[in-house]
Amino acid sequence: MLNKITTILECSRVFSLPMTIMSWLVIYVFGIIDSGNIYYGILALIGICLVHLGTNILDDYFDYKFLIKQVDFNKKNYLANTQKTKCRYIISGLMSAKQVLLVGIFYFTTAIFIGLYFYIICGKPVIYFGLAGGIIALVYSFVSRIRLSELAVGLAYGPALFGGVYYVMTRTLSWEIFIISIPTTIMTIVLLYIHTVMDYEYDLKEEHLTISNFFNSQLDSLIILKILLVLAYISPMILCILDISDWQVLLCWITIPLAIDLYNSMIDYATDPKSIPNKKWFHFPMENMNRIKKIGAESFMTRMYQSRNLMIYFSIFLTIGIILASL
Repeated sequence: MLNKITTILECSRVFSLPMTIMSWLVIYVFGIIDSGNIYYGILALIGICLVHLGTNILDDYFDYKFLIKQVDFNKKNYLANTQKTKCRYIISGLMSAKQVLLVGIFYFTTAIFIGLYFYIICGKPVIYFGLAGGIIALVYSFVSRIRLSELAVGLAYGPALFGGVYYVMTRTLSWEIFIISIPTTIMTIVLLYIHTVMDYEYDLKEEHLTISNFFNSQLDSLIILKILLVLAYISPMILCILDISDWQVLLCWITIPLAIDLYNSMIDYATDPKSIPNKKWFHFPMENMNRIKKIGAESFMTRMYQSRNLMIYFSIFLTIGIILASL
C-alpha cells in the first residue's frame, strides 16, 4: 500500500508541491496578521495542493493521449529520452492511463468537497475563486500548447490562490492581497519557464508551443528568464511604496546570489544540455537523486530543484519580512 501511495505521489510530481506551499505561506501569514482563521487557512492549503497534484497528473494524461496519436511515436525511443520525465510512468507501464485519470478525478473530487464546505461556511465568493482555480487546472494542458502556460500559472498562483486563501481566512477581499501575490507568483513562473527552456527541442518535436521555443535558441530564450528574475526582486519594493508592508520584505534580496547562480546554470545548460552543475549547499534539498541519476535525468532535475529551492528560500525570507514589518 505504501509503495502504491509513493508511486502515485511521484507520478503526480510531488517535488513541485513546495512552490504551492510557499505561495500559500505568504498569504497565510498575512491572513493571520489580519486576524484570519488559522484552521481554515490550513484546510485551504490541503484543497490547493490537491488541485495542484490533480493538474500535474491530468496534464500528463492529456499529453500522453496527444503523444500516442502521433504517427511516428515510439515508446522505446521516447523512453530513451531520459531527460523528459513527463508521461514516463504511463509509457513505461508503471501506471495505466486509466489509473492516472482516476487519480486525477480523486484529487479534484476531494478538492471540490473542501470547496463546498467553504461555500457553506464563508459564502458565494468562494465559488468564484474555486471556479477560477478549477477552470485553469482543467484547461492548463491545452493552453500550455499555445504559449499561455505562464499566464495560466500567474492567474492560478496570484489572484486565485491569494484571494481565495485570504477570503476564507478573513471573509474579506482586499486589493492589497493581489499586490502581495506578485513576487512569489513571478518566482513560480520562473520555475515553469525553466522547465520549458529545458524542454525546448522536445516541445518543438511534439508541436508544443511555448514562450521559450518562440526564440531561435535556448540561449536566446534566457532573456525572458533574466527579465522574470529582475521583476521578482523589484516587485517587493511595490509593497513598501504602496505602504502595504515595510522595508523588511526586502529580506528576500538575500537570495539574489542564488538567482544569479541559477541563471548561470541555465546558460551552461543552453550550451551543453548534458552539463551537471557543481552542487553547492544552497542547492539542496534534492531528493531521489540516486533514481534520477539512474534514469539519466540529473542535468534536468538538478536545475529544476535549483529553481524550486530558490522559490522556497525567496518565499521564506519574504514571509519573515512580512512578520517583522507587522511587529
